[in-house]
Amino acid sequence: MKIRTCAVAGMFYPRDPHHLEQLLEKFFRGKERGTDALGVVSPHAGYPYSGDVSATAFSAFDPEFSGTFVLIGPSHRGYRTSVSLLPWETPLGIVDNDQEFGSALGLDCDEVSHQDAENSLEVQVPFIKYRFPRARIVPILMGNQDYPSAVMLSEAILDAVRETKRSDLRFVASSDFSHYVPAEKAHRDDHYSIEALETLDVEEFYRRINERRVSACGVGPIAAMCLVCRELGAKSGELIRYATSGDVTGDPTVVGYAAITVM
Repeated sequence: MKIRTCAVAGMFYPRDPHHLEQLLEKFFRGKERGTDALGVVSPHAGYPYSGDVSATAFSAFDPEFSGTFVLIGPSHRGYRTSVSLLPWETPLGIVDNDQEFGSALGLDCDEVSHQDAENSLEVQVPFIKYRFPRARIVPILMGNQDYPSAVMLSEAILDAVRETKRSDLRFVASSDFSHYVPAEKAHRDDHYSIEALETLDVEEFYRRINERRVSACGVGPIAAMCLVCRELGAKSGELIRYATSGDVTGDPTVVGYAAITVM
């Protein structure tokens, strides 16, 4: 059976399954929120830096969820938007791909771009395998991230929802926020941008990102996720955790990480 093998295990997160399981157990401890979000934003840095924030995001889903996570992450290497239809390997075991829904998207299938040491989606998958062992995934790598591209991707997802008549779907946008700026600026600019998502105002989110020149790497995935969730009945977004790499390293120049729920 062909699978998408781990590309960044041992770099972004532990390759050893026992070490990884212990780390994820630590991240999720005490994070029961009693909610069932429709979508979340989760960061994709190395687990020592952003893993606790990601666990906060995934804790917003019902822990009994056993449907399909549609994962949308930015292509850091300039590949065009594509879907993977392979099962994905993690150190904790294989996560099955929901090929029916993935094929219904009408996107190009490009396994090479998904495999090329791309971390934006891969780092999310161990959280799913650990927390939601029966769930499946549909990984979407997003190339062009401007507003029209986010609208096009959201329409493709919504068309697939209508075609497959599926309701057992949850959506994850993978993104870090400000990159390598002073901590005070990261806090100020990231929160200013995220405030626009409280009402799921995607156009205002883009405006604020551009106004402050926020170097968030997954603006398009965030926008597409919010547009989909809004169409499916979500009313608001909420920032439930914010942190920076400086909280771990003590460095004054930081990367910002946010856990955001859409419900």
